[in-house]
Amino acid sequence: MDIKKRVYYLLEPGDDSGRGIDAFIIGLILLNIISLVLETVESVYSQAPGLFELFEDVSLVIFAAEYLFRLWSCSTLPQFSRPILGRLRYSSTPMALIDLIAILPLFLPMIGADLRIMRAIRLVRLLRILKLTRYSSAMRLLGRVVVASRNELTSIFLVLVLLLLIAASLMYFAESKVQPDKFSSIPATMWWGIATLTTVGYGDHYPVTGLGQFIASFIAILGIGMFALPTGILGAKFVEELKKDKEGSASQCPHCGKALDQL
Repeated sequence: MDIKKRVYYLLEPGDDSGRGIDAFIIGLILLNIISLVLETVESVYSQAPGLFELFEDVSLVIFAAEYLFRLWSCSTLPQFSRPILGRLRYSSTPMALIDLIAILPLFLPMIGADLRIMRAIRLVRLLRILKLTRYSSAMRLLGRVVVASRNELTSIFLVLVLLLLIAASLMYFAESKVQPDKFSSIPATMWWGIATLTTVGYGDHYPVTGLGQFIASFIAILGIGMFALPTGILGAKFVEELKKDKEGSASQCPHCGKALDQL
């Protein structure tokens, strides 16, 4: 095995030879999330701001090196075998894009970004937790379920937006004359619509007229039914994906991973 293949399999999750590297990367991701959370606690951050900055810089270098090694060794796979086009194709894959986003703060000083923008984009570090998808079968399963349900979820989202617009419009015309400060416009009334459709009901905005209360009751009941739809769709897709996983594992050798019909 040449060095490029060796590097690829060391970085690829699931390979026995790279379990130590997998554990190191997972630990580093978790420490980055903890560091980001603790930075918002002024009493903790003020004790050692330089240590937080040093840890961030070291993490960026490690993640950047991991990304570059993956980009270099990906050509061992047939679909990425072409030196330039293959690597461009690999860099556009979801996991490679997540790896690139994780090291985005490394390039901010190079482009002379404004300090306020740098502080905002540094929150991109929170997205490093998505790198755990590469090492977690449960998160990969969740990703497949969401992708498989994208058409149904998009349709439900559009229906919810339409329902929100209708609810806000009806409530505006029912309550705007009685409560002009709370239901001053349809966009302002959408806050009430969101709180009602999600069954949260903060109580800061509520109808006082009979017509408004009737509309609110109908919208609240309808909101419960609308949010039950995504639950059923995702639940069904989870069952389908789990069944596929079981069927796939049953047709593979538990020792070498090859298809049983090839042995």
